[in-house]
Amino acid sequence: MSILVSGLALGSVYATIGISYNTMFQASRVMSFTAGQVGMLGGVLGAAFMLHGLPPFLSLVATLLCCAIVGLIVEFVAVRPVLARIDQHLYVVSTLAFAIVIQQLVAILWSTEPQPFPRLLGEGTGLADEKYWLPMIACAFVFVGLHLLLSYTLTGRAFLAVAEDTYLARALGLPERGLRMASFALAGAIGGLIGFASGQLLLAFFANGAMLIVFGFIPVALGGLGSATGALIAGLALGLLQQTANFLVGGVFSSIVVFSVFILAMLLRPNGLFGDARERLV
Repeated sequence: MSILVSGLALGSVYATIGISYNTMFQASRVMSFTAGQVGMLGGVLGAAFMLHGLPPFLSLVATLLCCAIVGLIVEFVAVRPVLARIDQHLYVVSTLAFAIVIQQLVAILWSTEPQPFPRLLGEGTGLADEKYWLPMIACAFVFVGLHLLLSYTLTGRAFLAVAEDTYLARALGLPERGLRMASFALAGAIGGLIGFASGQLLLAFFANGAMLIVFGFIPVALGGLGSATGALIAGLALGLLQQTANFLVGGVFSSIVVFSVFILAMLLRPNGLFGDARERLV
């Protein structure tokens, strides 16, 4: 039961970071590697706001706003200049560089040691503790909210149109740049939400960003690029696998197990569980 509960909680964090990756990718075709760092910021900023006297709800609102602004800055500084170049894959370097800047700034201004995250609701003990079920609730809220946004609103349909065919969407008069900025702000808010909700589980620690960059990207690759459902299922499976490996072998060997399974899965399904093979003209 401990493996199941902790695995689902961690998997919810990984899945939500994966959804954040996909949210940015759909409107820009850019895989921004700042998603994990924004998730880390959610925990650090939430702890900082509450330690300065703000109640949990206002701390959450302030954290979401700050993380959305960080998402906009990423789009403006690390993504937009790259999209104007011929070699657009330079975003790998630019977004990773920006992610390192965020991590080092947090280490300097906050702390290099993991700091406790204040209790939010004070509910539950043991395996029923809120630190386990709050990330699950946040993940479910993000998944359902994005589904409703993309399926039943004009803005969501515009997101899908840009994701499907950027050039045609631009020809039809859709504001591509505005939608791209909105997607990065939304992805920032998503990262901030899961970072805040998982603060008690992961603590307010600057090194969480690098971990979330890696383990948040795995659900994207396994689930299929652009698939929120795939990221959700793969993220939960990753969390369960990681906690099972920690219990059975522990230490660094659990990472070997996780990445070995990841490599095997990518060899068998290069396009992910829910990804479609792209057609190539020959």
